Amino acid sequence: MHLDPAMPALVGALLAILAVGLLLRLLRQPHVVGYLLVGVGLGPHGLALITDEPTLSRLGSVGVMLLLFFVGMEVHPRELMRGWKVAVFGTGLGTLLIVAGVALIGTWRDWPMGRVVLLGFIVSLSSTAVVLKLLGDARELESRIGQGVLSILLAQDLALIPMLVIISLLGGDNLSGGQMAAQLAGTAVIAGVVGWMIRSPRISLPWLRSLRGDHEMEVFAALAFCLTLALVTGLTGLSTALGAFLAGMLVGTAHEGDWIHRHLAPFQVVFLALFFVSVGMLLDLGFLRESFTLALLLVMLVLIAKTAVNAVLLRLLHTNWRDGLYAGALLAQIGEFSFVLAAVGLQAGLIGRYGYQMGISVITLSLAVSPLWIAAFRILTGQRRRPLTPLEPDFPAGRVESPASPAGSVTRPE
Repeated sequence: MHLDPAMPALVGALLAILAVGLLLRLLRQPHVVGYLLVGVGLGPHGLALITDEPTLSRLGSVGVMLLLFFVGMEVHPRELMRGWKVAVFGTGLGTLLIVAGVALIGTWRDWPMGRVVLLGFIVSLSSTAVVLKLLGDARELESRIGQGVLSILLAQDLALIPMLVIISLLGGDNLSGGQMAAQLAGTAVIAGVVGWMIRSPRISLPWLRSLRGDHEMEVFAALAFCLTLALVTGLTGLSTALGAFLAGMLVGTAHEGDWIHRHLAPFQVVFLALFFVSVGMLLDLGFLRESFTLALLLVMLVLIAKTAVNAVLLRLLHTNWRDGLYAGALLAQIGEFSFVLAAVGLQAGLIGRYGYQMGISVITLSLAVSPLWIAAFRILTGQRRRPLTPLEPDFPAGRVESPASPAGSVTRPE
């Protein structure tokens, strides 16, 4: 009988995920760290058991889209828009301050302005996938802090588009008029759909209700709806994850797709794991061994600086210091979309091969240590001992756990 050559790699990856996952469970660490370690160990720079990084990365991107789709189902546009000050000022000022900090280092190292801006953009983004996964596992997504952090993460995802435009211009690559027009059209459509959902607290998607009971078609319909909107935003030059989030908000506002989460949750677990495995595969262990001290120092500098910057900004937006520090720690790591910025910067000639590998190392290490960093600040700020509090005006208002509802369920104010 013919044996598929991919079978040994698949079995090895599954067994490695189980083994590392069980070990980290004993150590009370999140599974995200385990997925990263499996990617590093089994990837082309480790045991080379898994070498098809592009395919794995594409599958992993589906996991990010499904994660944003589920988050969108738990968010109502009216509630999210109440936190626009946190999203806009937190993201805008945070990015400017980080770019300014990188500029200080660039002046000392005599870096060109294009490199300074690129590295500032890379550092300023946080990981939507990591933060939302940790907030969900800790049941903090519905809290005041969780909703405020969510608004900033979504604003950062939107900011990726102008960042790519600026990097392309600094590198000498001019975007065509058609590309810019497509991005503007996509942004206008998204704004229109969100405006419609804000004006109409309850919308109807009859096709969702008509599929109830047909379990096989429910799975395909939910996947098709999520990925179709992701495809639309991707074709317009925007983030596919943004389209998935919009699809989730539509389903959540319709109140007719309560079955979707139940049927797609297993897919989200698998594909999101593949995403983090693919991230781990990017790490060149040989390069990391040679530059480990410098990479670790840069990671610690990034974590400390981003925690401090975000905490100060949130304090200026009338958040108390304890919550601001915890939110700053949640946003301290470098995000998965920074891999995209680094690749674009390499192609544009803003950084060389060494700078690209160092960037990959710092991003990956920041993702790996982020759960420990967040856990430390959760204890330091007393979040573990405090119940989830209702949302206040300075953060987006949202749903909180109802005492009468089952554990883990949420209620939506009408």
